[in-house]
Amino acid sequence: MRFWWVNHKKTFRHEVENGYIWSPKRKRNGALNHFYETLRDVQQGDLVFSFASTKVQAVGVARQPCYSCPKPDEFGKVGEGWNTLGWRVDVDFTRFPRPLRVKDAIGEIRPLLTERYSPLKPTGDGNQNAYLAEIPRTLAEKVLALADPLLLGLMESAPVLREDSPKASAFEPSVLVEWEEQIERQIEATISIPETTRRALIEARRGQGRFKQEVHRFERECRITHVDNPMHLIASHIKPWRESSDAERLAAGNGLLLTPSIDHLFDRGLITFADDGEVHVSPVAAEDDSLRKMGVNPPIFSGKFNSDQKHFLDYHRSQIFLKSAA
Repeated sequence: MRFWWVNHKKTFRHEVENGYIWSPKRKRNGALNHFYETLRDVQQGDLVFSFASTKVQAVGVARQPCYSCPKPDEFGKVGEGWNTLGWRVDVDFTRFPRPLRVKDAIGEIRPLLTERYSPLKPTGDGNQNAYLAEIPRTLAEKVLALADPLLLGLMESAPVLREDSPKASAFEPSVLVEWEEQIERQIEATISIPETTRRALIEARRGQGRFKQEVHRFERECRITHVDNPMHLIASHIKPWRESSDAERLAAGNGLLLTPSIDHLFDRGLITFADDGEVHVSPVAAEDDSLRKMGVNPPIFSGKFNSDQKHFLDYHRSQIFLKSAA
């Protein structure tokens, strides 16, 4: 289990009430931000402390790893300059009955702050540039003891939720399903697109139809499990269907044939491929024995890719794969 601290004064109400944290993927100038990249490190069962308006207001348990997702509509004008696509982690938050004013306890908290990438200044004020920062277990224990000792049990119970909670076992976040369904409705309503193309675009969302036929011309089996019966394979988009243009949704070079379980891992950024075919496993899934049972047992070299596939794989590695911020 790892421990995280989110500074989110402007978005606190939306995020805690609706059960998530969200950040853009990059700064407004296009540069990477360590405190945005940290979302890619969060695992199911990790604890997340919510800090807003000088107080630790809540603590939550991450329901599942991070995923690529649009900026929430409820943010409104907050972050108008942010990119539309960002990183989201779903979190079950519990508010503290009496939020902890950090400055009142800074004498006990300050010695536990890390020198690098701290979410707080030595004064107890939030580090303005730090959205999500990892904190040591000692600081997590101290904050829980000061804010609500009854919640110290979360330090031990969160790993149980990691395996047994219905919310933790959701196959695909509902917000992604809603996003794709909204796009599908827009496609269906666009009469300027020929009906056959509209049908192909919608079938491509499910890895079927014309898109699968085109991908099958050069992809003959799942690159990891080697299943080669088309009945058991999905034409998986390298750049996700929901993030692609209409042309990209039907581009054969944006596809791989994968079994459903491998498609799930790839779509959620838990695995990716290097241009030379080597399979990379996300650090958030490296210790998950389920991957080995699904056939992901590195080192794996899946074969070469064509130039179009390499183009889309570059997007997957930078925008979907859950690599470490370290």
